[in-house]
Amino acid sequence: MSDTTQSFENFKLNKQLLEAVKEAGYQTPTPIQEKAIPIVLAGHDLLGIAQTGTGKTAAYLLPALFKLKYAQGTHPRGLILAPTRELVMQIAEEAIKFGRYTDLRIVSLYGGIGPKTQIESIQNGVDLIIATPGRFMDLYKRGEIFPRDIKTMVLDEADKMLDMGFLPQIRAILEVIPVKKQNLLFSATFSEKVEMLSSEFLEFPERVEIAPQASTADTVSQVYYLVPNIKTKINLLAYLLKDERMQRLIVFTRSRKNAEAIFKFLERTESEEIRVIHANKGQNTRINAMDQFKQGKVRILVATDVASRGLDITDVSHVVNFDVPLIYEDYVHRIGRTGRAHSKGEAITFVNPAEVYHFDHIQKIIRMQVPMVDIPLEVPSTKTPFEEQQGYEREIDEQKKKENPDFKGGFHEKKPKPKTKPIPKTNFSKGKRKAKKNRNQLKQKGKWKK
Repeated sequence: MSDTTQSFENFKLNKQLLEAVKEAGYQTPTPIQEKAIPIVLAGHDLLGIAQTGTGKTAAYLLPALFKLKYAQGTHPRGLILAPTRELVMQIAEEAIKFGRYTDLRIVSLYGGIGPKTQIESIQNGVDLIIATPGRFMDLYKRGEIFPRDIKTMVLDEADKMLDMGFLPQIRAILEVIPVKKQNLLFSATFSEKVEMLSSEFLEFPERVEIAPQASTADTVSQVYYLVPNIKTKINLLAYLLKDERMQRLIVFTRSRKNAEAIFKFLERTESEEIRVIHANKGQNTRINAMDQFKQGKVRILVATDVASRGLDITDVSHVVNFDVPLIYEDYVHRIGRTGRAHSKGEAITFVNPAEVYHFDHIQKIIRMQVPMVDIPLEVPSTKTPFEEQQGYEREIDEQKKKENPDFKGGFHEKKPKPKTKPIPKTNFSKGKRKAKKNRNQLKQKGKWKK
C-alpha cells in the first residue's frame, strides 16, 4: 500500500462501511490502518505489532465486515477473541458502529453474567462473534456454537491473553474451527510467547509493525515521583487533583484493596462523583461506571488493570499510576488511555522504594528515561510505618536475589544452631546409690549406726 493514502475510500470498501466510517468521524487512516487493511482485504494472514491507541481495532474490523458483507445463514463466519470482557464490549461497540448500515448480526460473549441472553442471540443467527476465550469454549461445549463456517479469526491483544493464561483455551479453539481460514494476530509487544503463538496460529503472515515494541505514544508526556509510602501517595494524589488541567483522569492501582481504599478516600475528600471498577465489581456496575466516565458525568475513575485495555475514550487528560504494574507491558496500556486520537495527554507514576526495581525495568522496555519530579513542599510527607517499611525491605531483598542468587539480605533465613544432646542429670553415682539403699534397709531394721 502506498504511503500516500489519505482517505478510507482508497481501500475500496463498500459504501455502507464508508458512510459509517465518515459518521464516526474517521477522516484519514492511521498508519496501522493504512498498512494492515489492504493486506487483510487481499486475504493474507497478518501479524500486527502496534501499541494501544493506534487504531488497530478498525484495522481488522473494517476488512472483516467487508468480507462478511451481509447476514447469511445461522452460524458464525467470523471470530474475534480478546482477553477481557471490557475489551470485548469495546470491540463490539466499534463493530456495531461500523456495521450500522449493514444487516450483519454481531454477538459479544463474555463472562460475569449468565449466558442465557447470549445463547438466545446465537440461536437467532450470528455472522460475527466477539468473545473472551473462556466464554466461547463454554458455549461451544454446551453445543450452542457451530464454528465450521468460520473463515476469519482475529486474536486481539495476544500478549495480554498469554499473560492471563489463555493459551490452553486458544489452542482448544484452534482445534475445533476450520484449519483453512484467514488468521490475524495483533499484539502491543512481540515477546517469545507471542512469537511462539504466531508460529502456531499464522501461515506465511505479512508483518506490520508501526511503532517499536512496547513503545509509548508521542502524544503522552510522562513523569514520575519517588514516594516513600502509601499515605504520602494518597496525599500527593489529593494535591494533584487540585490542578484544573486534570479534566478527566484514570487512577490505576495494582490491587482491588488499593482501588477501594483510594475510592473511599476520594469519596470523603472530593465533592464530585467518582467511580471505581475492578474484578469484584458486578458487570452492570462496571458498565455503568465506564459509560458515565465516557459521557463526562464522572471526572475520576479508579481502576485496576482490568480496565487498562478496552477503554477507548478520546479525551482522558491524565493517567495516574498509583502503583507500578508488575506486568511491565501493562504500563504501556495504562498510559495509552490518554493521548488518544492525536490529542495530548499526561501520565504520572508514583514509585515507592520497592517499586524502583520494576520502574527501572519498565524504562528499559519502553527505551526511554522518564523524568523524575520532586514532591511539592505543600504535600504532607508522613513517616513510613514500621510494618510497611519491613515489607519494602523484604521486597528489595527478593529483587536483589533475582539479580544475584548468592545475595544474602537482612531477611535471609538464619541457620538454626545445632542441637546438643542434654547431659543426663544424676544425683549419685552407681556406688553411692547402692550405699544409700543399704543404709535405708538398716534404718528400717533399727540396726543403723552413724
